[in-house]
Amino acid sequence: MASINVTADSAATTTLVFLRDLFADYHPRDFAVRLWDGRVWPPEAGQPARFTLVLKHPGSLRRMLWPPTELTIAEAYLHDDFDIEGDIEGVFALAPHVLGVHPRRASSLVKLGRDFAALLALPDTGREKAGRQPAELAGKRHSIARDREAVTYHYDVSNDFYALFLDSRMVYSCAYFASPDEDLETAQARKLDYICRKLRLAPGMRLLDIGCGWGGLVMHAAERYGCDCTGITLSQPQAELAGERIARAGLGERCRVLVRDYREVDEPAAYDRIVSVGMFEHVGLALLPAYMARAWTLLKPGGVFLNHGIACTVHDPHPIGPTFSQRYVFPDGELEPISVSLRAAEDAGFEVRDVESLREHYVLTLRHWVRRLEANHEIALRHVDEVTYRVWRLYMSGSADGFRAGRLNVYQSLLAKTDAGRSGLPLTRDDWYR
Repeated sequence: MASINVTADSAATTTLVFLRDLFADYHPRDFAVRLWDGRVWPPEAGQPARFTLVLKHPGSLRRMLWPPTELTIAEAYLHDDFDIEGDIEGVFALAPHVLGVHPRRASSLVKLGRDFAALLALPDTGREKAGRQPAELAGKRHSIARDREAVTYHYDVSNDFYALFLDSRMVYSCAYFASPDEDLETAQARKLDYICRKLRLAPGMRLLDIGCGWGGLVMHAAERYGCDCTGITLSQPQAELAGERIARAGLGERCRVLVRDYREVDEPAAYDRIVSVGMFEHVGLALLPAYMARAWTLLKPGGVFLNHGIACTVHDPHPIGPTFSQRYVFPDGELEPISVSLRAAEDAGFEVRDVESLREHYVLTLRHWVRRLEANHEIALRHVDEVTYRVWRLYMSGSADGFRAGRLNVYQSLLAKTDAGRSGLPLTRDDWYR
């Protein structure tokens, strides 16, 4: 439906009327809206503005809400049809209301038919879709070549960009906090050591890290526990920077990072311990059996495998149609309930020894990352474009909201390859907490 000619003033009036209708039963409304002409729709009386939606032009609302999907709203933000000032995490509470799935809401957006004509009468104009483009992957889903392409899309952005919001070790996974106000650096160091203690590493052990990122864990295990450590990643820039950091630390003789897919590692029973942190989400449901079977094959009898990954809940249906994350963040990424991955592990032969949720820790981690990224906005634009910056700001704050609300979880599963029924593990977990 083509838009009709409207003045900026009439577009502003239409926009405000639509917003008032849309949020008439949204309480407490703790956000403001500022229009392109400077007019402000303040938050509900008595509510401070947690954030402000800044509509950049007369067609902003149309670009945001038509068609009414998560991807439409996200792309309008990415391409500066609107901006978000203040606590961006608070925006995600609006999505169920706006998209019409709030259980207590009688008049969702899809039921506001009387307002659609007004919405579509707004100018069909917006910002040019320049900068980072959605992923377009080729080949068979979860083939080695396509997985390498998917990983490259996310990780080969800029090492310098990631360094702006990660800790000094560049650990791109959930930290482990002793208290909510602890700094990120300390919490990430604690996480690395916690994993090493769960694995019960000892000098001389061979450790394989599947999806090692920039090598923070293998370096920690080599330096602090005297292990011979191999990390694998599909990102060439990650491997190159990891190699430089390993060399500077003088760990080259017992620590290395290779560009390799887990399916390309062919060393049966070669490793005393295997770990995977934050890579599991890229495997895909169809390949979970192969992933677990490969870990089983590479592990020595009596060894253990720590698998750390994000999971959805059994009550959260898989999305229909393309999502923001699939298009701009983690193409081909798949989240499954923890029960699914544990079943795959048991089918491969593993004994499940421990499962721990770190959900609240990921909320804190992501909030640190978002604050650090926002504080370095101008520096970030030396390394990436504005759209890329907005992708990471949006996905990390949205993930924080997902973990906070319980839609997402993250688990560490400790899996044993028993030797004739012998696990080789102590009777208690006391050594994890010393």
